Amino acid sequence: MPGTVLLLAASPLGRGRLVDAAGVLPVLAAVAPAVLSGTETANVVELADPLEPQAVLTRLRAAAAAPGPLTVYITGQLQLDRKQRLPHLALARTTAATVRYTALPWHWIREELRLRSAADTALLVDLHAEAEAWSHVAERGLDSGPNAAVYGRVAPASGRRGPGEPAYMKAVATLLRSGHRPPLPALHEQALARIAESSAGRDLVLAAGGSAPRPPFAHPATRLGRPEAHAATPPGTGHAPDAMGHAPHTLAHDPHAAISAAVRAGRHGDADALAARHEAAAVRAHGPASDDALHWAEVRADLAMFAGDAVGSCRAWLAVAGVRLAAGQAVDAPAVEAAVDRAHHQWGRISDTARARELGPALAELRLRVPGRREGALENVQRQLRQLQAAAR
Repeated sequence: MPGTVLLLAASPLGRGRLVDAAGVLPVLAAVAPAVLSGTETANVVELADPLEPQAVLTRLRAAAAAPGPLTVYITGQLQLDRKQRLPHLALARTTAATVRYTALPWHWIREELRLRSAADTALLVDLHAEAEAWSHVAERGLDSGPNAAVYGRVAPASGRRGPGEPAYMKAVATLLRSGHRPPLPALHEQALARIAESSAGRDLVLAAGGSAPRPPFAHPATRLGRPEAHAATPPGTGHAPDAMGHAPHTLAHDPHAAISAAVRAGRHGDADALAARHEAAAVRAHGPASDDALHWAEVRADLAMFAGDAVGSCRAWLAVAGVRLAAGQAVDAPAVEAAVDRAHHQWGRISDTARARELGPALAELRLRVPGRREGALENVQRQLRQLQAAAR
């Protein structure tokens, strides 16, 4: 099955640029698509210094939904937004004051990959972090979720005049130009070895699930992902987690892989039934507002979208947002904003005007509480709802 590769290189224009991210793209572009992907054939999408976070999200969402293995190469810089203090990938128009609106929230990447399996999904990252983002990642790690194998490094701002070099990604690209992609843990270690002299004791190394021996220089490791298990395991199907605290990623053991396989085969009912069993198990074990139960509710909302059921997906996202808010989560919490944004998106895709009128007031009420990041979102809902109601008279 063909693979999919997303090459994303982004950093601000002007004085805020910490790294010449786009400079690595010519080297990566010289690598054969099949080698970038590790598959016989592959589709490659390249984003160089994109302007809009929504445009990046659209490409990322399409890549995540593609069948077959997915490899995402990300080169750029991390900054924290001033309101929530969350890491974002800075884009071309990002400044310190506009991070929340012009940069890509890192948790969007985690969210878009949640239906995939780490067995066939990989992130290779070379990131430079401004001072506050560096402290955040050093203390808390960079949460990319348990649904992707993550390799790379986060480097602090160099302190030199001018942007730094994406040395890790250039090393990866140079190794791949040999025409062979070794197993990712080995590729990761070989790339680290090539930049050892300049980065030893300075970079934070990201190596989720890697088993290759560490090279003989000091790279402090950063643990990725949440410490707790991502999904409740139905009775009688328990399996020991790996060293990173994640369940083994095989079709037999990982429900996400089985669900993805069912979706790709067009068996949407089977996919939803499997997710529903895990959601029910999570609710029984931890309650409806638990992370595990909400995760599976979100998976089912996405499954409805993949099945073309915009009404069902919108309802599910509205319910997720309601549970999160009722549990005391803040109106600007990333998971709350994401749920309302997705409900809004699916509502806009409902072709049955009666169903759209039915769900519109609930969405408008949520938008009053959760305006989100996109300017005019509330006004958009109210305007469309007025049009739907006028047409019904």
